[in-house]
Amino acid sequence: MNTKKTVLLTGITGFIGRNVAEALQDNYNITALIRPNTDINRYNNFNDKVNIVEIDLSDTKSLISFLIDKKFDYILHIGALRGGRKYNNDEFFKANVSSTEALINNAIKNTSKFIFCSSVGVYGAIPTEVPANLNTPYKEDNYYHFTKIQCEKMIQEKIYKNELQGYIIRPSITYGIGDYGFPYTLIKLIHKKMLFLPKEPIYIHLTNVHTLVEVFTQLLQIVILRNEESKDFEPGKIWNVADKNKICFQDLAEYISQEIHKKSHSKIHLLPRSVFKIFTKSAKLFKNELWTSRFELISNDWFYDVEPVYNDFELSEYNTIPSFKTVIDWYLSKN
Repeated sequence: MNTKKTVLLTGITGFIGRNVAEALQDNYNITALIRPNTDINRYNNFNDKVNIVEIDLSDTKSLISFLIDKKFDYILHIGALRGGRKYNNDEFFKANVSSTEALINNAIKNTSKFIFCSSVGVYGAIPTEVPANLNTPYKEDNYYHFTKIQCEKMIQEKIYKNELQGYIIRPSITYGIGDYGFPYTLIKLIHKKMLFLPKEPIYIHLTNVHTLVEVFTQLLQIVILRNEESKDFEPGKIWNVADKNKICFQDLAEYISQEIHKKSHSKIHLLPRSVFKIFTKSAKLFKNELWTSRFELISNDWFYDVEPVYNDFELSEYNTIPSFKTVIDWYLSKN
Protein backbone atom coordinates (compact mmCIF):
# COMPACT_ATOMS: atom_id res chain seq x y z
CA MET A 1 0.00 0.00 0.00
CA ASN A 2 1.36 3.43 -1.01
CA THR A 3 1.39 5.71 2.05
CA LYS A 4 3.51 8.49 0.60
CA LYS A 5 2.12 11.99 0.99
CA THR A 6 1.12 13.76 -2.20
CA VAL A 7 2.71 17.00 -3.33
CA LEU A 8 1.76 19.41 -6.08
CA LEU A 9 4.92 21.26 -7.09
CA THR A 10 5.33 24.22 -9.41
CA GLY A 11 8.66 25.45 -10.74
CA ILE A 12 10.36 22.06 -11.19
CA THR A 13 12.20 23.24 -14.32
CA GLY A 14 13.63 26.23 -12.46
CA PHE A 15 16.74 26.25 -10.29
CA ILE A 16 15.08 26.19 -6.87
CA GLY A 17 12.20 23.91 -7.86
CA ARG A 18 14.53 21.37 -9.46
CA ASN A 19 16.68 21.13 -6.34
CA VAL A 20 13.65 20.82 -4.07
CA ALA A 21 12.17 18.10 -6.31
CA GLU A 22 15.43 16.14 -6.25
CA ALA A 23 15.34 16.17 -2.45
CA LEU A 24 11.67 15.13 -2.21
CA GLN A 25 11.18 12.67 -5.08
CA ASP A 26 12.02 9.49 -3.14
CA ASN A 27 9.72 10.21 -0.21
CA TYR A 28 6.65 11.84 -1.76
CA ASN A 29 4.30 11.31 -4.68
CA ILE A 30 4.99 14.46 -6.68
CA THR A 31 2.87 15.98 -9.42
CA ALA A 32 4.75 18.79 -11.16
CA LEU A 33 3.31 21.45 -13.43
CA ILE A 34 5.49 22.59 -16.34
CA ARG A 35 4.97 24.94 -19.24
CA PRO A 36 3.89 23.15 -22.45
CA ASN A 37 6.66 22.63 -25.01
CA THR A 38 9.37 22.86 -22.35
CA ASP A 39 12.64 21.26 -23.44
CA ILE A 40 12.48 17.68 -22.12
CA ASN A 41 16.13 17.88 -21.04
CA ARG A 42 15.02 20.24 -18.27
CA TYR A 43 13.00 17.56 -16.52
CA ASN A 44 13.65 14.12 -18.03
CA ASN A 45 15.65 13.00 -14.98
CA PHE A 46 12.35 13.10 -13.04
CA ASN A 47 10.24 11.06 -15.47
CA ASP A 48 10.28 7.87 -13.43
CA LYS A 49 9.45 9.44 -10.09
CA VAL A 50 7.44 12.57 -10.84
CA ASN A 51 4.08 12.91 -12.59
CA ILE A 52 4.62 15.68 -15.16
CA VAL A 53 1.58 17.74 -16.20
CA GLU A 54 1.87 20.36 -18.92
CA ILE A 55 0.05 23.49 -17.82
CA ASP A 56 1.25 27.06 -18.17
CA LEU A 57 0.71 28.96 -14.92
CA SER A 58 -0.46 31.95 -16.94
CA ASP A 59 -3.25 29.80 -18.44
CA THR A 60 -5.61 30.34 -15.53
CA LYS A 61 -8.56 28.49 -17.08
CA SER A 62 -6.54 25.34 -17.73
CA LEU A 63 -5.05 25.47 -14.26
CA ILE A 64 -8.44 25.80 -12.57
CA SER A 65 -9.84 23.03 -14.75
CA PHE A 66 -6.99 20.73 -13.78
CA LEU A 67 -7.42 21.47 -10.08
CA ILE A 68 -11.20 20.89 -9.94
CA ASP A 69 -11.02 17.21 -9.04
CA LYS A 70 -7.46 17.14 -7.61
CA LYS A 71 -6.45 16.90 -3.98
CA PHE A 72 -2.94 17.02 -2.54
CA ASP A 73 -1.53 16.84 0.96
CA TYR A 74 0.84 19.70 0.15
CA ILE A 75 1.08 22.41 -2.45
CA LEU A 76 4.60 23.79 -2.92
CA HIS A 77 4.28 26.86 -5.09
CA ILE A 78 7.76 27.76 -6.31
CA GLY A 79 7.13 28.56 -9.97
CA ALA A 80 6.86 32.16 -11.19
CA LEU A 81 7.89 34.48 -13.96
CA ARG A 82 11.03 36.17 -12.70
CA GLY A 83 11.84 39.84 -13.04
CA GLY A 84 13.58 41.18 -16.13
CA ARG A 85 11.84 38.76 -18.50
CA LYS A 86 10.23 40.00 -21.72
CA TYR A 87 6.60 39.59 -20.69
CA ASN A 88 3.93 42.23 -20.30
CA ASN A 89 2.31 43.00 -16.96
CA ASP A 90 -0.81 41.01 -17.79
CA GLU A 91 1.26 37.86 -18.35
CA PHE A 92 3.20 38.49 -15.15
CA PHE A 93 -0.02 38.93 -13.19
CA LYS A 94 -1.63 35.77 -14.55
CA ALA A 95 1.48 33.60 -14.09
CA ASN A 96 2.37 34.90 -10.63
CA VAL A 97 -0.81 36.14 -8.96
CA SER A 98 -3.78 34.44 -10.65
CA SER A 99 -2.06 31.05 -10.47
CA THR A 100 -1.38 31.56 -6.78
CA GLU A 101 -5.02 32.39 -6.17
CA ALA A 102 -6.14 29.20 -7.95
CA LEU A 103 -3.70 27.09 -5.94
CA ILE A 104 -4.74 28.75 -2.67
CA ASN A 105 -8.40 28.00 -3.41
CA ASN A 106 -7.57 24.36 -4.05
CA ALA A 107 -5.62 24.17 -0.79
CA ILE A 108 -8.53 25.68 1.13
CA LYS A 109 -11.05 23.33 -0.50
CA ASN A 110 -8.99 20.24 0.37
CA THR A 111 -7.33 21.45 3.60
CA SER A 112 -3.93 21.06 1.96
CA LYS A 113 -0.82 22.60 3.50
CA PHE A 114 0.33 25.50 1.32
CA ILE A 115 3.99 26.53 1.14
CA PHE A 116 4.81 29.58 -0.97
CA CYS A 117 8.26 30.47 -2.23
CA SER A 118 8.27 34.23 -2.19
CA SER A 119 11.39 36.41 -2.34
CA VAL A 120 13.22 38.98 -0.28
CA GLY A 121 12.35 41.10 -3.31
CA VAL A 122 9.14 42.00 -1.46
CA TYR A 123 11.41 44.48 0.36
CA GLY A 124 12.45 45.86 -3.02
CA ALA A 125 15.79 45.23 -4.69
CA ILE A 126 17.29 47.37 -1.95
CA PRO A 127 15.43 47.26 1.40
CA THR A 128 14.54 50.45 3.22
CA GLU A 129 16.56 49.17 6.17
CA VAL A 130 19.28 46.57 6.73
CA PRO A 131 19.18 43.98 7.96
CA ALA A 132 15.66 43.70 6.54
CA ASN A 133 13.41 41.83 8.95
CA LEU A 134 9.81 40.65 9.20
CA ASN A 135 8.72 44.16 10.18
CA THR A 136 10.43 45.86 7.25
CA PRO A 137 7.75 47.30 4.94
CA TYR A 138 6.99 46.05 1.46
CA LYS A 139 8.52 48.03 -1.40
CA GLU A 140 6.93 47.79 -4.86
CA ASP A 141 9.92 48.94 -6.91
CA ASN A 142 9.18 46.76 -9.95
CA TYR A 143 6.31 44.68 -11.27
CA TYR A 144 7.83 41.32 -10.35
CA HIS A 145 8.17 42.41 -6.73
CA PHE A 146 4.63 43.79 -6.87
CA THR A 147 3.30 40.35 -7.88
CA LYS A 148 5.14 38.63 -5.01
CA ILE A 149 3.72 41.17 -2.57
CA GLN A 150 0.19 40.59 -3.87
CA CYS A 151 0.63 36.83 -3.43
CA GLU A 152 1.85 37.24 0.13
CA LYS A 153 -1.09 39.50 0.96
CA MET A 154 -3.57 36.93 -0.41
CA ILE A 155 -1.98 34.14 1.62
CA GLN A 156 -1.89 36.18 4.80
CA GLU A 157 -5.52 37.23 4.39
CA LYS A 158 -6.68 33.60 4.06
CA ILE A 159 -4.57 32.57 7.04
CA TYR A 160 -5.97 35.42 9.12
CA LYS A 161 -9.49 34.17 8.32
CA ASN A 162 -8.43 30.66 9.45
CA GLU A 163 -9.15 29.33 5.97
CA LEU A 164 -5.60 28.35 4.98
CA GLN A 165 -2.69 26.59 6.61
CA GLY A 166 0.09 28.37 4.77
CA TYR A 167 3.74 29.30 5.17
CA ILE A 168 5.99 31.73 3.31
CA ILE A 169 9.66 31.22 2.51
CA ARG A 170 11.61 34.26 1.27
CA PRO A 171 15.03 33.35 -0.14
CA SER A 172 17.58 35.95 -1.11
CA ILE A 173 19.47 35.52 -4.38
CA THR A 174 20.36 31.84 -4.47
CA TYR A 175 23.56 30.27 -5.73
CA GLY A 176 24.47 26.73 -6.73
CA ILE A 177 25.38 24.52 -9.65
CA GLY A 178 23.07 24.85 -12.64
CA ASP A 179 21.76 28.38 -12.16
CA TYR A 180 22.34 31.01 -14.85
CA GLY A 181 21.07 33.97 -12.82
CA PHE A 182 22.85 36.70 -10.88
CA PRO A 183 25.76 34.59 -9.49
CA TYR A 184 26.58 33.20 -12.94
CA THR A 185 26.48 36.70 -14.44
CA LEU A 186 28.71 37.97 -11.63
CA ILE A 187 31.33 35.30 -12.33
CA LYS A 188 31.10 35.91 -16.08
CA LEU A 189 31.71 39.64 -15.68
CA ILE A 190 34.75 39.04 -13.49
CA HIS A 191 36.00 36.39 -15.91
CA LYS A 192 35.79 38.92 -18.75
CA LYS A 193 37.17 41.69 -16.49
CA MET A 194 34.04 43.74 -16.98
CA LEU A 195 32.74 44.05 -13.41
CA PHE A 196 32.85 47.50 -11.85
CA LEU A 197 32.07 47.98 -8.17
CA PRO A 198 31.94 50.95 -5.79
CA LYS A 199 35.06 51.86 -3.86
CA GLU A 200 33.04 51.84 -0.66
CA PRO A 201 32.36 48.42 0.96
CA ILE A 202 29.00 46.93 -0.05
CA TYR A 203 27.45 44.14 2.03
CA ILE A 204 25.18 41.55 0.45
CA HIS A 205 23.47 38.31 1.45
CA LEU A 206 23.32 35.24 -0.78
CA THR A 207 21.66 31.85 -0.19
CA ASN A 208 23.24 28.47 -0.77
CA VAL A 209 20.58 26.42 -2.54
CA HIS A 210 21.21 23.49 -0.18
CA THR A 211 20.14 25.62 2.78
CA LEU A 212 16.93 26.55 1.00
CA VAL A 213 16.21 22.90 0.19
CA GLU A 214 16.71 22.02 3.86
CA VAL A 215 14.09 24.60 4.85
CA PHE A 216 11.53 23.11 2.44
CA THR A 217 12.20 19.49 3.39
CA GLN A 218 12.23 20.14 7.13
CA LEU A 219 9.09 22.26 6.96
CA LEU A 220 7.26 19.42 5.22
CA GLN A 221 8.37 16.99 7.89
CA ILE A 222 7.24 19.32 10.65
CA VAL A 223 3.75 19.89 9.26
CA ILE A 224 3.41 16.15 8.60
CA LEU A 225 3.85 15.59 12.33
CA ARG A 226 1.42 18.34 13.25
CA ASN A 227 -1.24 15.95 14.52
CA GLU A 228 1.30 14.05 16.58
CA GLU A 229 1.93 17.04 18.82
CA SER A 230 5.52 17.27 17.69
CA LYS A 231 7.39 20.46 16.92
CA ASP A 232 4.93 22.76 15.19
CA PHE A 233 4.65 26.11 13.46
CA GLU A 234 1.46 28.11 13.47
CA PRO A 235 0.12 28.91 9.98
CA GLY A 236 1.38 32.23 8.73
CA LYS A 237 5.03 31.82 9.65
CA ILE A 238 7.42 33.66 7.35
CA TRP A 239 11.15 33.07 7.07
CA ASN A 240 13.85 35.11 5.34
CA VAL A 241 16.44 32.63 4.10
CA ALA A 242 20.11 33.33 3.32
CA ASP A 243 23.57 32.17 4.36
CA LYS A 244 24.30 32.57 8.06
CA ASN A 245 26.31 35.76 7.52
CA LYS A 246 26.36 38.61 5.03
CA ILE A 247 29.48 39.16 2.95
CA CYS A 248 31.37 42.12 1.53
CA PHE A 249 30.70 42.27 -2.20
CA GLN A 250 34.26 43.41 -2.93
CA ASP A 251 35.61 40.41 -0.97
CA LEU A 252 33.48 38.05 -3.06
CA ALA A 253 34.70 39.69 -6.27
CA GLU A 254 38.27 39.32 -5.05
CA TYR A 255 37.70 35.64 -4.24
CA ILE A 256 36.22 34.95 -7.69
CA SER A 257 39.07 36.80 -9.40
CA GLN A 258 41.69 34.84 -7.47
CA GLU A 259 39.98 31.55 -8.39
CA ILE A 260 39.72 32.42 -12.09
CA HIS A 261 42.68 34.70 -12.83
CA LYS A 262 44.95 33.85 -9.89
CA LYS A 263 45.24 37.56 -9.18
CA SER A 264 43.33 40.38 -7.51
CA HIS A 265 40.29 42.12 -8.91
CA SER A 266 41.71 45.25 -10.54
CA LYS A 267 41.44 48.49 -8.56
CA ILE A 268 40.64 50.34 -11.79
CA HIS A 269 37.31 48.51 -11.64
CA LEU A 270 36.39 50.39 -8.45
CA LEU A 271 34.39 53.57 -8.99
CA PRO A 272 32.71 56.16 -6.73
CA ARG A 273 29.21 55.13 -5.71
CA SER A 274 27.87 58.32 -7.30
CA VAL A 275 28.66 56.84 -10.73
CA PHE A 276 26.35 53.91 -10.06
CA LYS A 277 23.58 56.28 -9.05
CA ILE A 278 23.84 57.84 -12.50
CA PHE A 279 23.73 54.40 -14.14
CA THR A 280 20.69 53.46 -12.09
CA LYS A 281 18.84 56.64 -12.99
CA SER A 282 19.60 56.08 -16.66
CA ALA A 283 18.27 52.50 -16.52
CA LYS A 284 15.11 53.74 -14.81
CA LEU A 285 14.71 56.44 -17.44
CA PHE A 286 14.69 53.77 -20.15
CA LYS A 287 12.35 51.63 -18.00
CA ASN A 288 14.79 48.73 -18.01
CA GLU A 289 13.94 46.81 -14.84
CA LEU A 290 16.70 44.24 -15.32
CA TRP A 291 19.55 46.73 -15.54
CA THR A 292 18.02 48.98 -12.89
CA SER A 293 18.06 46.03 -10.52
CA ARG A 294 21.62 45.04 -11.48
CA PHE A 295 23.01 48.52 -10.87
CA GLU A 296 21.19 48.74 -7.55
CA LEU A 297 22.39 45.32 -6.42
CA ILE A 298 26.07 46.03 -7.02
CA SER A 299 26.09 49.47 -5.43
CA ASN A 300 23.94 49.19 -2.29
CA ASP A 301 23.77 47.08 0.86
CA TRP A 302 21.18 44.28 0.90
CA PHE A 303 21.20 41.83 3.75
CA TYR A 304 18.59 40.27 5.99
CA ASP A 305 17.75 39.09 9.49
CA VAL A 306 17.99 35.31 9.15
CA GLU A 307 18.29 34.42 12.83
CA PRO A 308 14.66 33.14 13.01
CA VAL A 309 15.15 30.55 10.26
CA TYR A 310 18.31 29.21 11.88
CA ASN A 311 16.51 29.06 15.24
CA ASP A 312 13.49 27.22 13.82
CA PHE A 313 15.29 24.70 11.61
CA GLU A 314 18.39 22.55 11.89
CA LEU A 315 20.28 24.01 8.95
CA SER A 316 23.76 23.57 7.59
CA GLU A 317 25.63 26.83 8.03
CA TYR A 318 27.30 27.70 4.74
CA ASN A 319 29.78 30.55 4.44
CA THR A 320 29.45 32.20 1.04
CA ILE A 321 33.23 32.09 0.84
CA PRO A 322 34.37 29.36 0.24
CA SER A 323 31.00 27.71 -0.64
CA PHE A 324 30.79 29.85 -3.77
CA LYS A 325 33.73 27.90 -5.21
CA THR A 326 31.38 25.15 -6.42
CA VAL A 327 29.63 27.68 -8.66
CA ILE A 328 32.93 29.07 -9.95
CA ASP A 329 34.16 25.57 -10.80
CA TRP A 330 30.88 24.77 -12.55
CA TYR A 331 31.08 28.02 -14.53
CA LEU A 332 34.64 27.23 -15.61
CA SER A 333 33.58 23.75 -16.72
CA LYS A 334 31.05 25.40 -19.04
CA ASN A 335 33.45 28.01 -20.38
